Amino acid sequence: MREYPEWATHSGDHRHGDRLTDASPAAKAARYVTARQRLTQAKAFEREPLNPVDRVSLALFIEDLETELRGEPLVGLNSLSLGAQGGFQSGFAGLMQAVPMDTELQAEQLLKRLAAYPARVDQEIASLRQGLALRWVPPREVLQRVLAQLDDQLAKTPENSPYFEAFKRLGKDISADKQNALKARARDLVAQQVVPALQRLRAFAAGEYMAAAPASGAMASYPDGDKAYAHVVKSHTTTDLTPAQIHAIGLREMARLRAEIQAVMKEAKFEGDFKAFITFLNTDPRFFYSSPEALLAGYRDISKRLDPELPRLFATLPRAPYGVRAMPTHYGADASEYYDGPAQDGSRPGWFNANAMAYQRRPTWGMETLVAHEAMPGHHLQVARAVELGDLPKFRREAFFTAYVEGWAVYAETLGADLGLYKDPYSRFGHLQWQAFRAGRLVVDTGLHALGWSRQQAIDYLVDNTGEDAPYVASEVDRYISWPGQALAYMIGKLKIDELRDKARAQLGPRFDIRQFHNAVLDQGAVSLGVLEQTTDQWIARVQANRP
Repeated sequence: MREYPEWATHSGDHRHGDRLTDASPAAKAARYVTARQRLTQAKAFEREPLNPVDRVSLALFIEDLETELRGEPLVGLNSLSLGAQGGFQSGFAGLMQAVPMDTELQAEQLLKRLAAYPARVDQEIASLRQGLALRWVPPREVLQRVLAQLDDQLAKTPENSPYFEAFKRLGKDISADKQNALKARARDLVAQQVVPALQRLRAFAAGEYMAAAPASGAMASYPDGDKAYAHVVKSHTTTDLTPAQIHAIGLREMARLRAEIQAVMKEAKFEGDFKAFITFLNTDPRFFYSSPEALLAGYRDISKRLDPELPRLFATLPRAPYGVRAMPTHYGADASEYYDGPAQDGSRPGWFNANAMAYQRRPTWGMETLVAHEAMPGHHLQVARAVELGDLPKFRREAFFTAYVEGWAVYAETLGADLGLYKDPYSRFGHLQWQAFRAGRLVVDTGLHALGWSRQQAIDYLVDNTGEDAPYVASEVDRYISWPGQALAYMIGKLKIDELRDKARAQLGPRFDIRQFHNAVLDQGAVSLGVLEQTTDQWIARVQANRP
């Protein structure tokens, strides 16, 4: 929490709310030294005397450190902090949504952060310049999206910027005079410190950085890019699968899902081919809301229909509430929805952040599966449940293994039919389209970074096979280019949970209980897929032996 105070704030730990991460070369080097020391200490522990929970904790602790240290030599890869759908250019704005402002002390903490931001930006520019010297620069399309996000932030007046937003929700116990004084100081800091720092970042990104932007962002095109891609594939999937194996899995799953889509088209009695069906679904006014507010209300309605059905599939549900809100406008109308988890201290709920600006591009038939992914029974159920697992050490309650977290959310979408969703062929198509999109990610991420695919080839594949509209697909492909390997985790994790559920059902027969299986998966917190398989096998053995 001390080393990464922004993460601490998002987690609900505000002891270091006046600071930002030290990203200087000396601080980075010191963290790797500490990681090596901790790894040596962890490997010296004797495992046999440990209880089952502590054995898993030790295994995950070691795995996390080994992943961190495996990435140490990849200086160029580590410098790529400006992403197509978010990154350093938007991270500070996102932090503003998480800071509490109930007390004068909390407001003073944030003022110190605003004052510290220029130095943090200069550290990041130095890191980007180091990557530039190593010929690690994102492609032009990605940087153009970065500049658009910066321009949206810079176009706002200080009082309307995301950096002032927190001062609009100062606690009611702060006197009016003090509130006015705090706001005045915040306006000055935003205008005199934050905005000039953002302008420096933009000037660098648009200038020498953009001038060196390569034609392709494929990992294979960078120095030692094959090693870098192998690292991110292993880190995000927590498997030893090769890019070629993952590519083949994606093609297999796409073929399966396209067959199911054809069956839904037949059920809908649609006369025409897949392309015509997509045109119909994306142009008929009945499938669209008329305003951003109506879209948000639609998401909230789905959430409230889902919640009462959840006990049918889950023995234990999280106590933390969640809400639906519009994501900040600087992400752009083609950005994907996302989830923010609740604070550890219970001071903040979970949030499904919907792209309300995209209401003309978000058909109603795709909304149910999106809620199932981002809220319940997807991210919110899993993340909020993990926060409340008091028997686990804190680092496990806040752990993030992409294949587990995103794999669970994609698996959760498939539970929708048992929870009252997907009652008509159009919403069933929406569900299958999202699943196909995750299968397509396996194909295009590996295609782009390991198999020589062009950006346009990846866009064309996803448009042709999923029917998603081209602007959204282009945004997604740029995301895969700037965040290699992450998109592989969704379907790989989901398929592992499917496999473990099928194994448990086969081995337990009539003793199989889907509610208890889901608890067995969720009550470990986020884990690597190898550990998930081990703990699930142990749960199966306990049920077979009639042990709790």
